[in-house]
Amino acid sequence: MRARSRVETRVDQILRPLGNPTIKYYLTVAIAGAGLLWFLLAWAWQLKYGLIVTGLGDWGTTGGVPWGIYIGSFIWWVGISHGGILISAGVRLFKLKVFYPVARLAELLTVGALTIAGLFIIIDLGRPDRVVVSVIRNYVLTIQTSPLAWDLTVITLYFIMTATYLLLTIRHDIYVLRRRLPARFAPVYQLLTNGYSPEEDEKVSRMAWWLAFAVVLLAPFLLHGGVIPWLFQLIASMPAWYSAIQAPTFLSIALTSAFGSVIIISYIFRRLYGWEELIPDKAFRRMGSVLALVGLFFLWLQLQAIMTGAFAAPVGVRTATEAKMEDPIYWTAIGLVIAAVLYLGAQTIWPALFSMKRVVLVSIIPVVATLFEKTLFIVEGLANPLFDIYKAVPGHYIPTWVEISSIIGGVSMLALWFAVISKVLPIIEVEAEHEGQEE
Repeated sequence: MRARSRVETRVDQILRPLGNPTIKYYLTVAIAGAGLLWFLLAWAWQLKYGLIVTGLGDWGTTGGVPWGIYIGSFIWWVGISHGGILISAGVRLFKLKVFYPVARLAELLTVGALTIAGLFIIIDLGRPDRVVVSVIRNYVLTIQTSPLAWDLTVITLYFIMTATYLLLTIRHDIYVLRRRLPARFAPVYQLLTNGYSPEEDEKVSRMAWWLAFAVVLLAPFLLHGGVIPWLFQLIASMPAWYSAIQAPTFLSIALTSAFGSVIIISYIFRRLYGWEELIPDKAFRRMGSVLALVGLFFLWLQLQAIMTGAFAAPVGVRTATEAKMEDPIYWTAIGLVIAAVLYLGAQTIWPALFSMKRVVLVSIIPVVATLFEKTLFIVEGLANPLFDIYKAVPGHYIPTWVEISSIIGGVSMLALWFAVISKVLPIIEVEAEHEGQEE
């Protein structure tokens, strides 16, 4: 009877977000909605006047930099999504029980971030119709030779795998809680649990395990450790990109930004709904320790790139490396990650230094820093090609308000995604056996 009481208490806590909206909820939706509206207005401005409003182009004030925040943000959002599903898959595959409470949050982060990443591709194309007339229409030809087409292909595959993984793991919870879920969403629940029976749980569990196994294999070898960095590292005419360590560098950035994002989102839900028992301090302490480790991996790879480019390197590589080292934005990003790694590493070694609020605040730093680094990676790579044909048109890249608005819009869309989904589905798994277990 006592065990059942604990289970019921846990279920009650999980279902809190599905209750009637509070003033804080409406305020969050209003702020996120305003951010999204601002972005839509900026995008409408771009659609009306063209990509010229960004100042980006092969010729013009940017001096040969046709990509900027849009593509930097695309890589950043894809990295967050890849890292998010790796967290969830790792929890299931390696039985990391301390992270069970945040596993579904990581899955939802993956779906939301990957959708936003796809939107940035459409924005960067200038006109949405080019997805049909340029990308899809010529797909049969471009898939044979274009890393960009490979990129879009694996991202689509990855989205399907992630959505399937999420659906498999959530059907059981919806079925168990069907009488306590909001009646207004009954058609949604019926659709999601169509054909479900409790007898399928064991089979579904095996399917989810194999999907998690596939994700853990694909991410380092094909996704953020493969095709996406290939889009850049295979271009020998761009010395800042052409490097064999781009794949592990991209993967380290993905994990760094993803763990930071999961920590932030987990804290927001814990604070809003009093989930101190569901997401305990221990989970934040361990996530902070892992963030310190992947952040250190990121810094180590940056050191390798600098040493290779600065010491007796070919002229093109040395020029690109020097340009990066002379940019204060790069050192700002690196300094921020160093500060985060130092604190998170110290609280791992000396637990007395642990403070959940400090861990959350420090986790924001690498998330922002990796966005700076990826945007600079794009810009500096384009600005320092091996064969520079743009010397007659010198220029520099400064993001316009239209581009900056896309960052505001992306974050706002993610906030709205979690605000909406938390009112429809349980965002923490109901499985009672996860409670109170040690890793």
